Amino acid sequence: MPYTIKYFAKGDIVARPGDRPVTCCVVLTGFLCRQRIVATRNQVTSIYVPGDMPDLHTLHMPVMDRELCSVGDSTIAVITHSCLRNILAGSPGLTNAFWRETLIQAEIHREWVDNLGSREALGRVAHLLCEIAARLKSVGLCKEMSFDAPFTQGIIAQACGISVVHMNRTVQEMRRQGLIDWRGHTVELLRRADLEELAEFSPAYLHVLNQPEELVRI
Repeated sequence: MPYTIKYFAKGDIVARPGDRPVTCCVVLTGFLCRQRIVATRNQVTSIYVPGDMPDLHTLHMPVMDRELCSVGDSTIAVITHSCLRNILAGSPGLTNAFWRETLIQAEIHREWVDNLGSREALGRVAHLLCEIAARLKSVGLCKEMSFDAPFTQGIIAQACGISVVHMNRTVQEMRRQGLIDWRGHTVELLRRADLEELAEFSPAYLHVLNQPEELVRI
């Protein structure tokens, strides 16, 4: 399908609240996040990794309600709604794949709600790091439980609903326990099983495909 490549630097806005997009995008490199100011505080409500389609819902919900921005440098491919609709009309397989993608994103969102509402800071941060590692591993970007990402502690704090000061203390405690090593933009999960136990993390909600032929055929 025809597409346009766009490049974004750290903090660049991909879409703003109130925008009426006529395209959808696929993250090719880097990371995007969805966020908005609640009261006086910025809340990150989603993080998107390469392979994700952050605005697929705009095919049916045309007005953006939150800001979509680049976390570090990123590259996206942009496809028009009209092109997508024409292709989907002739491809039940692709329609099912996109529908499945939407349902998985909804399940990730529900898991985030559970994480924010039920866990203390240590469990919240551990759960998010485990999720990011699992999602990156599914697209070949996490090697031996180590991944590169331009996340600041501030971004993770905003996603976990805690202050930057609390985030720093949480990371220091995880280091003290030998659970992670976070240097610059490289995060390594040192004791994965213990970290997942702390986070009560199970990757089942991510529904990672092992590429069974009957599901990926279009």
